[in-house]
Amino acid sequence: MNNMIILNGGSSSGKTTLAKCLQHSFSEPWLRFSIDDLIESMPDAMLKKDSGIKLNEDGSVSPGTEFRELEAAWMHGIGEMARRGAKIIIDDVFLSGLEGRQTWETALEGLQVLWVGVFCDSSVAAAREKERGDRIEGMAVSQATIVHKGMNYDVAVDTSKSSAEECIRLIKQQV
Repeated sequence: MNNMIILNGGSSSGKTTLAKCLQHSFSEPWLRFSIDDLIESMPDAMLKKDSGIKLNEDGSVSPGTEFRELEAAWMHGIGEMARRGAKIIIDDVFLSGLEGRQTWETALEGLQVLWVGVFCDSSVAAAREKERGDRIEGMAVSQATIVHKGMNYDVAVDTSKSSAEECIRLIKQQV
C-alpha cells in the first residue's frame, strides 16, 4: 500500500485538480501539499534574488541554491510526516527533471511512493493558464514537456484527453 502519491506535471496541467479529487476520493484522510505551497510560504525577497526562485517574464522559472536547500528541507519534512503514518499527496513540477525526482527519492527513502505523470497538451495547458490569470503567460508551454524528460512513472494520465474522474480511476487502480 502506497502512503505517498507524487503528481508531476507542468503548470496548468491539472495536478492540483487531480490532487484535490484524489484526496476527496479516499475514505481515510490524505494530506495534500503543493510546490506552490512552498513558494507561497517563502518571503517575497526569495522571489527576487538569484539564489531564491525567479519567475521570469517569459514564463520560465529559475530556482537558485537557497531555494533548492529550502525545498530539500521541505521534502524531508514531508517524508518524516509520512514515516509517522500520514498519507500524503504531492503536486509538484520537476523543473530539473530526474534531479527533482531523485531529491524526492532521497527524502522519501523507505516509503512506498506512487509516481504519477500528469500530461497535458501544451495548447490546452496554455488556454487554462490564460483563463486562470494567476500565472505568467508562457509558463505552461515551457514546462509541458521538460518536466517529464527522462521520467519513468507508475501511472501516466493525460488531462487534455481524459476527465478528472477517469484520471483518478487510473491512479487509484495503482494505489
